[in-house]
Amino acid sequence: MGQTTAAGGERKATIKDVARLAGVSPSAVTIAVHNKPGVSSTTKARILQAARDLGWSPNQAAQSLSGRAVHTVGLAIARPARMLGLEPFYMEFISGIESVLGRHSCSLLLRLVESADEIEVHREWWQGNRVNGSILVDLQVDDPRIPALSAIGLPAVVVGHPSLAGPFTSVWTDDAAATTEAVRYLAALGHRRIARVSGPADLGHSAIRTRAFTEVSAELGLQAQTVVADFSADQGSRACRTLLLSAERPTAIVFDNDIMAVTALGVAAEFGLSVPRDLSLLAWDDSQLCQLTRPMLSAMRHDIFSFGADVTETLFEVMARREARSHAAQVPSLVPRGSTAPPPRG
Repeated sequence: MGQTTAAGGERKATIKDVARLAGVSPSAVTIAVHNKPGVSSTTKARILQAARDLGWSPNQAAQSLSGRAVHTVGLAIARPARMLGLEPFYMEFISGIESVLGRHSCSLLLRLVESADEIEVHREWWQGNRVNGSILVDLQVDDPRIPALSAIGLPAVVVGHPSLAGPFTSVWTDDAAATTEAVRYLAALGHRRIARVSGPADLGHSAIRTRAFTEVSAELGLQAQTVVADFSADQGSRACRTLLLSAERPTAIVFDNDIMAVTALGVAAEFGLSVPRDLSLLAWDDSQLCQLTRPMLSAMRHDIFSFGADVTETLFEVMARREARSHAAQVPSLVPRGSTAPPPRG
């Protein structure tokens, strides 16, 4: 209900009226209706009740009080713009996100950032009421975003293993199981010297894959080595050259993304090696790129579009304050193609 004026008419309630009725400051009302940390649960309940009693619901506060669907989800990615445009994974992942946002009449706020700036970007978005929740990607080991963004109460879903996610709900793929499957497949073909070109070592999923790669290789008695790169074609090529120049050249190489695996075909040709007769190649994140090369690349297939959709649906559960459990998406499956074969004899 509104407030009665001296002339007997009724005016609309203001934030000051809500504050007065609840016995708090106007700033406390703002904090409460935007669901930000800074007031106790008891005080927040009193403020929201006062707002309902007075029929006050301006702008975004109206959305909070009426329980309407959210309208903006944030995604910050620490990648150069040029590289992101070439990387099939994020193009498919974002398409999956948009497929869910469209059904909810919501928008995606996307920002390419430097790693050191990402926390501040999320803080500005959340405290400036620009997003209703965020998706956190490329989790690092001991990621500083986790405690910082948890402290400000940001609703978020982490794309990564629960061991990396802290208090946040997470959706992940079983990188360890997929890595083990890839190595066992190559070993079954007869390969004894298997190498891996990984992404940055501080990324959580890179660390998980490296650990699994080392463990299964030791179990099978393989000669194994990992060279760290950054997912780019340039570093993928350099890593491949390093491996092919080594004293005991590997007969099979696993790459942590499709772009690096594609460039390896050219590097192999530079060395006069035939794929797969002299060298087997296997890529992660099966994409159209893997099927356009000759030979086509064997790959670990992951339904990235559905993964992005799953992550976003989970975020909506988090933002609606429903119970949202951390869960694993489907395990990537091996797709053998023309780039893998038994190693050369001798």
